[in-house]
Amino acid sequence: MIGKKELSERPTVHENCHLKNTELGKWTEIGPHNYWDNVEFGDYSYTSGYNQIQNARIGNFVNIATGVRIGPTHHPMNRPTLHHFTYRRKLYGFDTVDDEEIFRWRASQIVQIGHDVWLGHNAIIMPGVKIGNGAVVGSGAVVTKDVEPYTIVAGVPARAIRKRFSDEIIKKLEKIQWWYWSYQTIKERLRDFTLNVEDFVDKYYEE
Repeated sequence: MIGKKELSERPTVHENCHLKNTELGKWTEIGPHNYWDNVEFGDYSYTSGYNQIQNARIGNFVNIATGVRIGPTHHPMNRPTLHHFTYRRKLYGFDTVDDEEIFRWRASQIVQIGHDVWLGHNAIIMPGVKIGNGAVVGSGAVVTKDVEPYTIVAGVPARAIRKRFSDEIIKKLEKIQWWYWSYQTIKERLRDFTLNVEDFVDKYYEE
């Protein structure tokens, strides 16, 4: 982790972070040099640093490596120019108001990242993409399409490599939903998280 000896229910935010319209869950850690806007960040999730995240809903226990970019905003490609002077009009003195419709359009393209997801170094998750629980995104991948739960993807554009577990195990993990367990429950069952996954689901799955 970044270097703090112990986290707490209160979010830990490191230096040089700009967090706008952001909600942070308990036991979260935000690494240095993060720029976020319109983000919900679930309990126990963390970033390593130098991350840009916009218009995203991120679940619990999400692991975000250095340099990950989530929700890079699109430019309007149907206009004569791609440049942002057409909507950031005040910046150039072209108008007294900006084109707010563009910003509303961007904000509506929410990235949804499930629980217990791992995003590798410098991965890019494009606007509107949904990543399922337990998925892994390889370093440097550019994710343009939804990712199924417990699926490993990599490449540019990202493609499915394999599933982490069998469909039966995935179904059981999705039913167990351990990512909603209380702090005390996780603490009491900590050693069970070192079991192989088959033994874990056998112990906690109920029909």
